[in-house]
Parts: sequence; structure tokens; C-alpha cells
Amino acid sequence: MESYRERLIPPASWWVIALIFGGICGWIMVVAATPRLGAFAALGGTLAAGALIWSYGSLTVRADAGGLSVGSAHLDAEHIGKVTPLDRAAFRASLGPQADARAWLRTRPYVDGGVRIDVNDSSDPVPYWLVSCRRPEAVTAALGRAMHETGGQTGPDCEKEASQRAVPPTEQRRDDGG
Repeated sequence: MESYRERLIPPASWWVIALIFGGICGWIMVVAATPRLGAFAALGGTLAAGALIWSYGSLTVRADAGGLSVGSAHLDAEHIGKVTPLDRAAFRASLGPQADARAWLRTRPYVDGGVRIDVNDSSDPVPYWLVSCRRPEAVTAALGRAMHETGGQTGPDCEKEASQRAVPPTEQRRDDGG
């Protein structure tokens, strides 16, 4: 079984901003105190900004037979519904006018596309995951293969099979309060 793994890292412009931030911190300390303190402030400011950028900006997306992992979050294959690759316009619309406040988002502003993964778990209030990725079609294909192998309902070859396998909903019991 092939899987898909992608590591999203912040673009170079973010790292330049960290260097500029460190330079500003150093310059302030040079003016206010001493050049030696300014050098320490520049180094400390750059390291602090770099650590913040790395902790927020980096993200690992992995799709395989076990499901989807995004950072430390995991969605099991049995709970994955329809997977939709989104281009730039559709992704931005999903973040704005078409958004659901209950959705689980793991997006990065420096990535233009992503995937929407519907959640098939009645006990989970989250209707779908919206995840940034650079190759949404590859994530969709990997999850489609996983769903095909586990009997889910994603993937071009699986939609017809899934509809034939569908089990009618069970009748709900009625409580008459007696």
C-alpha cells in the first residue's frame, strides 16, 4: 500500500522576517545599552522568532491505510467519508463563505490548496476536516486507496461499490416516557 507524506515548512520570506526581527531587537539594545548586549539581543530575538515560526509553520500531513494524520491529530480510515481536493479558489471559499464553524481546520497561509475530508462518525461533532497541502490530488488518491482497501466510500472506483454495500439505517427506538 502506497502512502503519501508531506512536510509543510514556512517559506523563506518568513525566515527573513525572523532575521529582521532579531536585527531590530539587537539595534534597540545597541542604542539603549551596549553593542555586546545588542549582539545577544539580536541572537536571542532571531532564535525566538525562528522557534515561533518553526512551531507554527511546520506541519506533517500523512495519508495511508490507517487514515489521515495531520500534525499530532489522526482520523482513522473507518471515519473518513468523502475526500475532496480543493484548488486555490475552492480552498479559500471553504475557509470563508462556505465554512462551517464546527469544522476542524489545519491550514497554513503559505499553501494555496488543500483537501476537505468529511467525517463519518456520529459521535464526533466535527463535520469535516480542512487541511492545507501542496498536492491535494495525491492526498485524495492515497486516502481513496485506503478507503477502497478498508471498505470506505472514497475513491473513483469505490463510489459505486460503496453505494451497493450501504446498509439501511436501523430504526430508532421510541421512548414513550412511560
